Amino acid sequence: MEFRYLGNSGLKVSELIYGNWLTHAAQVQDDQAIKTVHAALEGGITTYDTADAYANQAAEVVLGNALKGQRREGLEILTKVYWPVGEKGPNDCGLSRKHIFESINGSLKRLQTDYVDLYQAHRFDYETPLEETMQAFSDLVKMGKVLYVGVSEWSAEQIRDGQALASQMGFKLVSNQPQYSMLWRVIEEKVIPTSIELGLGQIVWSPMAQGVLTGKYLPGQPAPEGSRAADPSMASIIERFMADEVLTKVQNLKPLAEDLGLTMAQFALAWVLQNSNVSAAIVGASRPDQIESNIAAAGKKIPSEVMAKVDEVLAGSIITDPTLTKSPDTRPC
Repeated sequence: MEFRYLGNSGLKVSELIYGNWLTHAAQVQDDQAIKTVHAALEGGITTYDTADAYANQAAEVVLGNALKGQRREGLEILTKVYWPVGEKGPNDCGLSRKHIFESINGSLKRLQTDYVDLYQAHRFDYETPLEETMQAFSDLVKMGKVLYVGVSEWSAEQIRDGQALASQMGFKLVSNQPQYSMLWRVIEEKVIPTSIELGLGQIVWSPMAQGVLTGKYLPGQPAPEGSRAADPSMASIIERFMADEVLTKVQNLKPLAEDLGLTMAQFALAWVLQNSNVSAAIVGASRPDQIESNIAAAGKKIPSEVMAKVDEVLAGSIITDPTLTKSPDTRPC
């Protein structure tokens, strides 16, 4: 496993981060989830990402149980706040001081820890004054419940405004967690340059474009049973990548991966890690063998000519519109 600094901070994270968005307390039984986390630990992954909203708080419980007994100082535990949780009442979401404080206290209990290494604003909250949000994060840092603060899917302008306030309050935003892959590059034009300027690193999610870049979806054929593309709840996220034209181009990436001795999944992970502003890529897994295979992508270098070939193969299907980095206009509760 390779390790990278998280933005301009002194915190190092494993360049592959284990995430449990769609798996724990949902698609995978708890005993299998714990075995998969242990496989990640054995493979050298020290950084674990979750959120209070995943499986409506239950995913944090599973992760806490899976990491129980590990040396806390040897782990980096990341969680998030924003989306509705619990009974999903009027104050059970967003980035108000009330919800942030109640959320961190709940997350710490479920994760069985006294602090989280990174606490992230899961989206931007247009209905809460940014000063209120930043002051709450500042107070949590001073209390020792949170060591570092990050954001997720914030626009370049929001990152700039948030960092200015954070600096005034005695802390820094160190990370952003956006979607990023060979097919989805909306952060490249504005978010990444702003992040480089202000000292944030990217922790990217969906580096395999919800599994499309593994090559398992074939043009002209139905999605495999049990896959994300076959799940109606995932349609809005994955459908943009499921056109036959896109799937055909993805199949044409296979020779590039094979020439490097990589699987398609490993190739997709290695690709995002070539970006110097990417501190880590989040990987999910439902079985130990999946995470073991993903770990093999750590430290792999892709030659510049192969990177250029990827752009050539996927030309016309790469999404780059920076306006697609956005949060809900109103609170989702």
